[in-house]
Amino acid sequence: MRLRHATTLILAGMLLTGLSIATQGTDEIQMTFGHNQKATFAGGCFWCVESDFDKVSGVIETVSGYTGGAETNPTYKQVSAGSTGHAEAVQITYDPDKISYERLLEIFWHSIDPTTANRQFCDVGRQYRTAIFYHDENQKQLAEASKAKLASAKPFKEAIVTEIVSATEFYAAEDYHQDYHNKNPLRYSFYRHSCGRDARLEELWGKSG
Repeated sequence: MRLRHATTLILAGMLLTGLSIATQGTDEIQMTFGHNQKATFAGGCFWCVESDFDKVSGVIETVSGYTGGAETNPTYKQVSAGSTGHAEAVQITYDPDKISYERLLEIFWHSIDPTTANRQFCDVGRQYRTAIFYHDENQKQLAEASKAKLASAKPFKEAIVTEIVSATEFYAAEDYHQDYHNKNPLRYSFYRHSCGRDARLEELWGKSG
């Protein structure tokens, strides 16, 4: 009886240990696959880029800001003057279980004019350049492959000049720039229309772009 009881206890202990390990493994898998990731794109006016990506399922957060330059904690006045080397950009937090980086790249391409250097629509200067700021080697490879694929199948004749560069320090823009399209919908709509953004995008990509 004692031997049988001891054997039962040992088996029960092994079962509990196995369940614990299995549960831990499941938690680790969930943490891995549930981990949000970041993507950073420059596409001219960050109000517009932020607005475009806010509509995308799987995007958790968008932050307008400045990156790609040497100035520490730049202000909008400094960046818009073109003296910092920074570009207006948007940092996107997304759920890779709901949307892939490849899909984000596709959306990005169709939301910009990739044929103009140091300019987007009515905004002129290097601070309005288009760029993909990759956060790791995988993003770099995917971005380069996406650009190469687009170059071979693009619906326009001009060359693609959008930069693919390593992400550096990202500085969030002033509060009044965040969610500008929601805070100031009339001003935002007037700006976007008068700047000719959507008209040029339709010219490049067609109505479904």
